[in-house]
Amino acid sequence: MRVDKFLNSVNLTKRRAVSEDMCKNGVVSINGIVAKASKDVKVGDKLSIAYLERNVVYEVLQIPVTKTIPKNLQDEYVREIK
Repeated sequence: MRVDKFLNSVNLTKRRAVSEDMCKNGVVSINGIVAKASKDVKVGDKLSIAYLERNVVYEVLQIPVTKTIPKNLQDEYVREIK
């Protein structure tokens, strides 16, 4: 699944356009490499998002098969690494 779709599907961003812009601006990286919006995400990848105040790293636990998942199931798809 594309990284922009993944971020939107697991509710890390509100809209896919926001995910695309984040990738364009170099805010999103996969396993330490800045990712384009079309880069595929796999189980076990480390997604890093550089917000203004902090850098958050998530581990991909599974790939959703539907367009969106309920917010309460987010922990089944990504885990924040501290």
